[in-house]
Amino acid sequence: MQGLLLAISAYTIWGSFPLFFYYLSHVSPLEVLSHRVIWSLVATLLVGLVLGRWRNLLGIFGDKRLLGWLGISALLISVNWLIFIWAVTNGHALEASLGYFITPVISLMLARWFLKESLHPLQAVAGVVALLAIIWEVFSLGRLPWIGLSLALAFGFYGLIRKAHPVDGINGLSIETLWILPAAIGFVLWQIFTTDVQPAFAENNFNTLMLIGSGLLTALPLVLFAMAASRADLTVVGFIMYINPTIQFLIGVFVLNEPYPPERMITFVLVWISLLLFLWGMWQKRQQASAEHKKGA
Repeated sequence: MQGLLLAISAYTIWGSFPLFFYYLSHVSPLEVLSHRVIWSLVATLLVGLVLGRWRNLLGIFGDKRLLGWLGISALLISVNWLIFIWAVTNGHALEASLGYFITPVISLMLARWFLKESLHPLQAVAGVVALLAIIWEVFSLGRLPWIGLSLALAFGFYGLIRKAHPVDGINGLSIETLWILPAAIGFVLWQIFTTDVQPAFAENNFNTLMLIGSGLLTALPLVLFAMAASRADLTVVGFIMYINPTIQFLIGVFVLNEPYPPERMITFVLVWISLLLFLWGMWQKRQQASAEHKKGA
């Protein structure tokens, strides 16, 4: 029960991100991203120190291959963060939630193609239905849902790299933010010394605390999720991950009052059908694996 509550807490925080970044709409997305990188590094290093993971962190520096792959994953997560921040601050939280709804299906397809993981037939059908949702979006609204697709693909490939080259979430994010740190600090310095636009950081207490908080808020659900994963069945954790995009969707519709054309309801209905098929397939696959394990025993 404790693990379940920790997982729900982590996904609820992730799902609330649109509301947090909405209050930074007056700040340049690049400035928000830069401070998110800087303060995420500070937070993950402190958490790693408290949890006694600094030896594992130092060990990663001795693995050049792993460092290289984490450099690529750092680029992907930075792209994901930047698109998400831009989307929320420009009135596209609904499209962002669409991306996180289809991310698990895309991740599964990528794992099938690149890692040759087995795929339950229902999960294959889920992929087809998700594709139909995207085609419908293009047909009905006359444009590709590039925000959702970009978020899903960036996070899908990010997850693929992290799965193929596993490292714990706290230390992994520390290395990733270290990779991006020079660019983040470079942008902050460029903004201070070469532009006429006053940086939001240090302009007032609200901006400063919010920008620092973006990094702390990034690290907190990671810690909660790590604690949940060690206490709860990962299948249960996987099922409730949809709390995240569901909260994002509800915030977009009922809090941020974003326009919601009727055609998009069909898109989301197709996506939700895809998710049900995906989860059903995941459950069936787990049941089959459990039955085979008992038979073998």
